[in-house]
Amino acid sequence: MARPTATSRALSQNFLADRATAERFARLAAPQDRPVPLLLEVGAGKGALTGPLARRCRELRAYEIDPRLVSVLRGRFSGTPQVRVVGGDFLAAHPPRTPFSVAGNVPFSRTAAVVDWCLRAPALTDATLLTQLEYARKRTGDYGSWTLLTVRTWPRYEWRLLGRVGRRSFRPVPRVDAGVLRMERRDNPLLDAAGYRSWRRLVELGFSGTGGSLHASLRRAHPRRRVDAAFRAARLDPGVLVGEVAPERWLRLHEELTS
Repeated sequence: MARPTATSRALSQNFLADRATAERFARLAAPQDRPVPLLLEVGAGKGALTGPLARRCRELRAYEIDPRLVSVLRGRFSGTPQVRVVGGDFLAAHPPRTPFSVAGNVPFSRTAAVVDWCLRAPALTDATLLTQLEYARKRTGDYGSWTLLTVRTWPRYEWRLLGRVGRRSFRPVPRVDAGVLRMERRDNPLLDAAGYRSWRRLVELGFSGTGGSLHASLRRAHPRRRVDAAFRAARLDPGVLVGEVAPERWLRLHEELTS
């Protein structure tokens, strides 16, 4: 087993070392039935994903923060015209103005920041990320519970867990397995702009914890009789924990409380 270097620890680097996994990830990130004109790769590392991804898109910008690896990547892909290696921090990049995708083996310590960057990018169509398995499961409701971020963005983004990658597919070997997380912007948002603003207010109120339960939190802004009726319509028990409410049930609550 390769020993981690000081740089790999500082940058939370765990390089994908399994070719079959790299090819499978590339197929998930850039399906043949959905052409990818522009793809930004987060943390290209040694290029394990760069090659498979480059074969499935017209233009690939491979971001790598470690200067030692930038020169390696540029040498390796000097004969691949659709690949441009960008030395620097992906999080400092300005999002393209034309539709684009994001993919990559994300440093575990920077996952939340990368996801936030993606959500703020107006032209992003989708992101497929290798993250800690626990993070991917939490974001997609795989534990049977839902996070504020997932519910808040649900009308505009679909979140899915596409698979699991064993920790021994990486070098150095991390302590935990990874998951393939996909967030995809909906072609047709579930709510218009005004509806989305009221949705965010409702969801954030529900997750505030004020009152000790979701039912009690929502009663801070709505009469009890309306909250009771909304819970019946959504088929929710008044004692349900906020994290146990699936996005589809939230949509019914929103419909009942904002109509």
